[in-house]
Amino acid sequence: MASSKVAHQLSDSLSKESPSSVSSSVSDDSSDSEKDFGLEDFDIIKTIGTGTFGRVCLCREKATDKFAAMKILAIADVIRLKQVDHVKNEKNILAEIRHPFIVNLKWYYHDSCHLFMLFEYVCGGELFSYLRNAGRFSTSASNFYTTEIVIALEYLHSQSIVYRDLKPENLLIDKDGHLKITDFGFAKKLNDRTWTLCGTPEYLAPEIIQSKGHNKAVDWWALGVLIYEMLAGYPPFFDDNPFGIYKKILEGKIEWPRHLDPVAKDIIKKLLVQDRTKRLGNMKNGAEDIKRHRWFKGVDWHDVYCRRLKPPIIPQVGYDGDTRNFDEYPEADWRSAPSVGESDLKLFEDF
Repeated sequence: MASSKVAHQLSDSLSKESPSSVSSSVSDDSSDSEKDFGLEDFDIIKTIGTGTFGRVCLCREKATDKFAAMKILAIADVIRLKQVDHVKNEKNILAEIRHPFIVNLKWYYHDSCHLFMLFEYVCGGELFSYLRNAGRFSTSASNFYTTEIVIALEYLHSQSIVYRDLKPENLLIDKDGHLKITDFGFAKKLNDRTWTLCGTPEYLAPEIIQSKGHNKAVDWWALGVLIYEMLAGYPPFFDDNPFGIYKKILEGKIEWPRHLDPVAKDIIKKLLVQDRTKRLGNMKNGAEDIKRHRWFKGVDWHDVYCRRLKPPIIPQVGYDGDTRNFDEYPEADWRSAPSVGESDLKLFEDF
């Protein structure tokens, strides 16, 4: 599992500098009160994800014994790979949102070498792993996960945030079986349109590929791809290379598995509409058009938000800090990352 998939889990450990130099807000699990941490307040336990310029570690808060996940990014690598804006956007967006189906940011901090983001730890692992193990999900299981994603995307869009990276690898399952969206590296505050090419090839909307400028409608396209993948076991547009995938997306030809529920097929078709002005979710009534689709007949959306629906999969979890649902990663001395100069550090002065 690449760190981009666990991207919003964070962890831990003592820094080379005094943590008192920067403080930031955190929402405690049990209340909305703000709380300040220092790196010395955590024990780092193990790595649960790695990536190009950082890692995600499981950690434990010493005072409460509560587990959390810490994303640790080497500043020098973030700058070298031109990821400064992505990382800052991610932090800024996560700092202002709170939702039951999003991996919530609890605290952030930086020293002269690293950026740290502390998240709630979601111990069930990725939806991707469960989907691959199952081959494909039943209609009822796919419907359940879709309802929670719709509620989360509706919330993000109400905050003028486009997510832009919906896929099974970025959906974590908590100990009770409910979804949590993670990895907000591509998320963006949007007033009108944006032109950045980003996302995962199989999930890109046609308007992203065509560089026409895109908006929140791309998330509803990605939802159509996700529903198809959950029900079929593979995405609707697939090829050995990205350009082949883009060609198929722009052609819009979809092969439909025989077993596919016709009502599910209908909602997928209405989400995978090339013309975004006619795409379900992006018309006058917004997400309400999706929620009123007959595939969700009988769904109480308030119960969805309150997590009252019965999840189809309950992860095997022995305790809150259980890591059995994540891959094993070699531990490395991440503290050996070099310090950056004052001008580079200024890029992250509000971090």
